[in-house]
Amino acid sequence: MKKRPSLTREELDNLLVSKFSPPKRRSGISYIILAVPFLLCLVVLGPSNLFSPSQEPQDVAAAPLQEDAEETQRVTERLIPDQKALIGAPPTVIDLRMSFQSTPLGKSGEPITFKILRAKKDVAEATLTDNVLTLDWKKKTGKKRDVLIRAETPSGEYVDTKFYVELWEPDYRKLVLTVIGGLGIFLLGMKFMSEGLQAIAGNGLRKMIGWVTNNRLMAVGVGTLITMLVQSSSITTVMVVGFVNSGFMTLRQAIGVIMGANIGTTITGWILVLKIGKYGLPIAGAAAFFYLFAKRDRLRFLAMTIMGLGMVFFGLELMKDGFSLIKELPQFELWFQRFDAGTYFGILQCAAVGCILTFIVQSSSATLGITIGLAQLGVIEFETAAALVLGENIGTTITAWLASFGTTTNAKRAAYFHVIFNMLGVAWITALFPFYMRLISFFVLGDSSATLTLESTSAATVTAGIAATHTGFNVTNTVLFIPLTGYLANFLEWLVPKKSSEEEEPRLTSLDVRMLESPAIAIEQSRQEVVQMAENCQHMMEKMRVIEDKGSWTEAQATELLQMEDHQDAMQIEFVDFMSNLLAANVTHSVVDEARHQIRLVDEYESISDCIASVLKSKRYLKKRDLQMPEPERQEIREMHHRVAEFLEVVNRAYIENSPELLTDAIPTGEEITKQAKSLAKKLVQRGPDDQLTPFASTSYSRQIAAYRRVRDHAINIVEVVKGEK
Repeated sequence: MKKRPSLTREELDNLLVSKFSPPKRRSGISYIILAVPFLLCLVVLGPSNLFSPSQEPQDVAAAPLQEDAEETQRVTERLIPDQKALIGAPPTVIDLRMSFQSTPLGKSGEPITFKILRAKKDVAEATLTDNVLTLDWKKKTGKKRDVLIRAETPSGEYVDTKFYVELWEPDYRKLVLTVIGGLGIFLLGMKFMSEGLQAIAGNGLRKMIGWVTNNRLMAVGVGTLITMLVQSSSITTVMVVGFVNSGFMTLRQAIGVIMGANIGTTITGWILVLKIGKYGLPIAGAAAFFYLFAKRDRLRFLAMTIMGLGMVFFGLELMKDGFSLIKELPQFELWFQRFDAGTYFGILQCAAVGCILTFIVQSSSATLGITIGLAQLGVIEFETAAALVLGENIGTTITAWLASFGTTTNAKRAAYFHVIFNMLGVAWITALFPFYMRLISFFVLGDSSATLTLESTSAATVTAGIAATHTGFNVTNTVLFIPLTGYLANFLEWLVPKKSSEEEEPRLTSLDVRMLESPAIAIEQSRQEVVQMAENCQHMMEKMRVIEDKGSWTEAQATELLQMEDHQDAMQIEFVDFMSNLLAANVTHSVVDEARHQIRLVDEYESISDCIASVLKSKRYLKKRDLQMPEPERQEIREMHHRVAEFLEVVNRAYIENSPELLTDAIPTGEEITKQAKSLAKKLVQRGPDDQLTPFASTSYSRQIAAYRRVRDHAINIVEVVKGEK
């Protein structure tokens, strides 16, 4: 085949012009169409590749290929590990004969000579002296350089080894931000878990509070279960202080619940034993979608619980990433080595550190997470972590102690018991610490002589050991102190004497912001306040009955009844304020509905107290003018009072006992009371001229009948709420 003769450059140009030259007139769209391929080439190839000669890139690419080919011919062995040093570190010395003794050269018996084939000096200057390689570190960080060493025998056999050298500088900013961020996510996850579990438990939490009796074991069990659900002994103990402060719980009951709370809080350590650390973020992310888009309350709060669990593990992983820097810093390692639980003084020192850290963080769960993170990386030994956990049990008591400020004497006693209970427990457990550690090793490893270290076991096993230490301490401590509950209560009564009534201001309600940490319990406690307002109205009706029957009263009786009405007003204000804070939290629809019902009931009972006070004021209206109601009218008012009081008593009992079936005849009874009130009012108007009451007596009579009728109206509103009609 003949080759086509090559064209000259001039001929090629003429050919292109003749065949591809555009017509004289071409539209703008045509130019755009022609420009598209050019623009695509410009985008894909880039300007430098498009306009560069075709020969030049080939020459540039040939050099690396040739260098790679030479590199592949040189076989290197991995004999010296990569060297990474902290900036400012002293020179690193490596005995090359030890590194090469496992190679055929080292086993041949021939003398070996070493030489440096490649080593840049910007990171570390490599020098050879008597078969010893010295790396003199510089101050340039951020680069990784390779060092190539050849070992050769006189016969010409050689072995090359290559390793990398790198200088690094600690990023303290990253350390602080990572640990703080991880701790924040950890605590937020604990909060989400707590709120989700409480919402799922719902009525179960309310029933548990009702189980608290003077039975010690029952109180301990309730404290354990509640704390497992709220995921914080601090929340439980603070609520207990609030319960005792309001008189809802006795000191002996509180002691049992607090001991149970110490056992319940150990569930956090066992949750962290789960091997899902690296899956924490995807678990939290997947659960977040269900939490955001689920319509059913139960599914949404279940997703919230799982999301919190994922955040707990993700936060722990972040803290571990931050703590990994500590492991590589000599000054930090030396500082942590000062806390050695090998001696009794060292155990107390570690416990004090755990106590102070929990004082600062205000959460034993957070300090437990930090302790586990340090132990899983090997920054601290297992015994040190165990001693820290013991101290954290004392540190967590600060929350209840602070919550007791401004409370009643009994509430202070409950808070002080929490402190004494944990301090005495730590005192005896530290005295038997070595024996206790052997028990933990036997429980976790099945061998009391074994030591829980990362070298001999896994990080998960070390975590299990810490969780077992925490649980064993609190369970044993509770078992020892349960028989002493009565003696401890007597001791606290002696230690914290009761204040005089002048010094101690009683609260109008037992509602406290301490309760808001657990909406399910808070809504039950607020229900007790509604019950209290109902009983107050019943007491006011009873006092008014005495006045109606006698026909006279003292000013002290009147003042007492009016003070009760003022008390109802103040209780309503406190109640509404408390409910506003409760509804601002993340609560279920059932809690919201219950809160709305309670707010309405409180308003109705406060209005009833106003009506009762209005009856008394109408009577004082006559007394100030030295007038008296005629006996027939007084008898009519007495009958009206007794009928309304009986009706209100039935309504109150139906609400207090949660028995709507008691209200079967409530509506007909209420209608009869209304008819009676209308009849009395009509009768007053239809009196003859000789039978008319004085204007003052007539006004007082009308006001009293109208007030009792309003009591009936408010009671009917309560009936509708109890029956669920409104």
